Amino acid sequence: MLLNYNKPIQVSSSFGGYQANYAVDEDIKTYWSAKTANKGEYLISDLGELSTINAIQINYADQDVEIMGKPETTLGHKYIIYASSDGKNWKTLIDKSKNEIDVPHDYIELQKPIITRYLKLENIQMPTGKFAISGFRVFGKGSGEKPKAVQNFVPLRSGPKVKGERRNVWFKWQQEPNADGYVIYFGKSPDKLYGSIMVYGKNEYYFNGLDKSDVYYFQIEAFNNNGIGVKSEIKKSE
Repeated sequence: MLLNYNKPIQVSSSFGGYQANYAVDEDIKTYWSAKTANKGEYLISDLGELSTINAIQINYADQDVEIMGKPETTLGHKYIIYASSDGKNWKTLIDKSKNEIDVPHDYIELQKPIITRYLKLENIQMPTGKFAISGFRVFGKGSGEKPKAVQNFVPLRSGPKVKGERRNVWFKWQQEPNADGYVIYFGKSPDKLYGSIMVYGKNEYYFNGLDKSDVYYFQIEAFNNNGIGVKSEIKKSE
């Protein structure tokens, strides 16, 4: 599971309006940027509790970059990730301080999972531009409770004999307090809900990808850093 969605973040500096929380908001349109690309710029992600960590992904952002395309050689993305259980005593978890490869989307699966709460990503060197992160993503399992089943899930769609655009559907549901996000499943048969939509931090979603003449079936489930909740009952839309 994604462990640090919208969790607290500390940073060494922020450039303009590129705020620290943009590094963990799961929005591809936003990112955090430090004021410089200097060695020592950092971000600290607080998972909120001791959690089992299996993998980490770093998606860099192009703030003030000067390289276009994929050159044969670069300085590489050089960094170190530290782990701490108390936010004070740190141990090196991943050392990429000598990396010479351009890795704008770096994914590291740990050989052995660790249990910790804080992770610190510290810049050593950037190929170009400022030290900027669009997504610092920590994967594993939390130690709390999974969300419960979503209540009052309703797909609103024009009926076959009602004037309206039937290719569109407006989903609404009751917010589950422990949820980070939701997955909506859809399909043309109740046992073949192969389509899916992931939604973060909302209790509604507007979708316009249906075939107007067909019957559809819908279902929703909630998830958080601790796991996935029970799926709702399937709703039919003529």
